[in-house]
Amino acid sequence: MRMDAITLRQLRSLRAVAETGSLTAAAAALGLTPPAIHSQLRGLEDLAGCTLVERGEHGAFGPTAEGRAMLMAEAEIATALSRAGREIEALRLGRSGTVVLGVVSTGKYFAPFLVAQLLRLLPDVEVTLRIGNRDAIIAALAGNELDLAIMGRPPREPAVLADPIGPHPHIIIAAPDHPLARQDPVLPGDLLAETFLSREEGSGTRILMTRLLDRLGEGTPWRAVEMGTNETIKQAVIAGLGIALISQHTVTEELRAGRLVALQAIGLPIQRSWYLLRRSDRRLSPATGRVQHEIVQLRGSFLPVI
Repeated sequence: MRMDAITLRQLRSLRAVAETGSLTAAAAALGLTPPAIHSQLRGLEDLAGCTLVERGEHGAFGPTAEGRAMLMAEAEIATALSRAGREIEALRLGRSGTVVLGVVSTGKYFAPFLVAQLLRLLPDVEVTLRIGNRDAIIAALAGNELDLAIMGRPPREPAVLADPIGPHPHIIIAAPDHPLARQDPVLPGDLLAETFLSREEGSGTRILMTRLLDRLGEGTPWRAVEMGTNETIKQAVIAGLGIALISQHTVTEELRAGRLVALQAIGLPIQRSWYLLRRSDRRLSPATGRVQHEIVQLRGSFLPVI
């Protein structure tokens, strides 16, 4: 037997003969000539090494036991091809597929909720979430490891297209019993006298804090202590180790519960936007295009509010 050489045309000819009972009717059904159907059957039987159809008592062709086994295989192949066609069509139209979404670590407080909303809106599209600091997400975007990314400020490289998707306010937080918590407004000199608890180099919040304090101080030195995560910073502020510039979206629950307070100072909160980024030199897959469209249409409804 040479099963690897069997063609779909041969199998379709066998199916047509088995269903119609004659070469002529099978030829009409497939738009071929009876000699062509005979040739396809002869070739299939040569490859299978056995007779697949035989004449019955009334002269009609019917499948042998081996022919029925071949017809079962043909049915499975037809089903598999039909399923593949539906899957390809779904991928082509964006109804299914996989999309990798990168989110800077500050966004981890809303990213799971966003992915859950996308799952409800696009149940056949798998959205894979990757969290990292700003430098890590930019590097992944540059390395074509991400389809889409969410961060606060679009990078210069790689070249991206950026859609604003919601407000991203930054505030300065302190413990409720901190002396500055009762001061309104807090003066720049008072801020500069405090110890700021800061994220690592490469963090977007760190960049924003540095710019703010340099602008307020106009050359006056200020003190910062680096900490690795927003959670560590929040707990350190609650403990009274210092104050911190932080995304308001990372401290929503603590502000509600009164474990932290937002300082009242001129220029605060710093109003920024969240952006949905995609490489400008890459064509979006249909699935990525649908995810991008849905995120933009949500208009920041997935963001925490106080």
